[in-house]
Amino acid sequence: MGAYGLQIGSADVRSAGPITFGPEGILFLADNVGAKVFAVDVADPGGQAGSEPFDLANVDLHLASFLGCETDDVVIRDMAVHPTSHNVYLSVQRGQGDSAQAVLVRIDRLDGSLADVPLSDVGVAEVIIADAPTEDDERVVVTLPQGDEGEELQVGDRTIRILRRPIRTATVTDMAYVDGTLLVAGLSNEEFSSKLRRIPFPFTDEVADNNLEIFHVSHGKWETAAPIRTFVPYDGGRSILASYTCTPVVHFPLSDLTSGTKTVGRTVAELGAMNQPLDMVSFVQADGEHLLVANSTHGLIKIACCDIDAQAPLTEPREPVGVPRETEDLRGITRLANLNGSHVLALQADDDGRQHLRSLKTSSL
Repeated sequence: MGAYGLQIGSADVRSAGPITFGPEGILFLADNVGAKVFAVDVADPGGQAGSEPFDLANVDLHLASFLGCETDDVVIRDMAVHPTSHNVYLSVQRGQGDSAQAVLVRIDRLDGSLADVPLSDVGVAEVIIADAPTEDDERVVVTLPQGDEGEELQVGDRTIRILRRPIRTATVTDMAYVDGTLLVAGLSNEEFSSKLRRIPFPFTDEVADNNLEIFHVSHGKWETAAPIRTFVPYDGGRSILASYTCTPVVHFPLSDLTSGTKTVGRTVAELGAMNQPLDMVSFVQADGEHLLVANSTHGLIKIACCDIDAQAPLTEPREPVGVPRETEDLRGITRLANLNGSHVLALQADDDGRQHLRSLKTSSL
């Protein structure tokens, strides 16, 4: 791990945030309260996995029992699959409010057992998000929460629930590692706060970044303050596909970015107002690559990437809009991760609110 700049130490993670794997099974963990990203050698004990599915019912009950708390005190913030062993890693918040603790949990794909992943006396490196919103920044971001957090609003004939959170909690909203670079989406302390950061790994102080501007179809205007909620690398890492609340899907090329400038994305789809994107993955079928979008309102949405490539930018409010899409009859999915070449792993809540890990066979989607 010395080749990646990791030294034995501790990752002082103050809040559970997005996670993603990098080279050699190194896990990146975002900490919005601390305004840092950590790289950790998780020393995964598993061997080489194959293309087998993995399912675990009532994962929330398993976590509550393992952590010694009630299920209401367990919040799964993100999920990642180890690239070799296919063990499942969960970024978990235990508790609520200022007393909440960040916990990293590993689920063994062979027997479903849970283990706490040590963050002390391990190989670790960190990078500070220097332009993060300050802890006393009074601006807020609005999300559509899962569960009964927040406040209810009446919008036409619909009642929706929104949650207002300090802008610092969206310093990092999603991450992905591509060819020596950690891509980090989120918000900054600037007026035009939506930002995409590109952090070399091993970590250095040379962080490249760009402010982002998109046309938000359901809002009918150009925006620079809304954060990317989730994204996936695209076109071999030469671009990304990102989704925002209420719910545009936007293409950003990376190859021609100049650090410190504003980058205008190409809006290719609008998935519906009063809707929150929750996670995205891409996978390949016989007819090409496809995008899956988990969201708060509809079933799992599937979009053919060839349609994204052919889509002209959306710059006017209209509906229906953008690329064709299929809506799978799969609701309650809050997290997605590529398990292997044959399956996508989904964290799905049932009608009773119980959460389960379920493998979705890509050839059947």
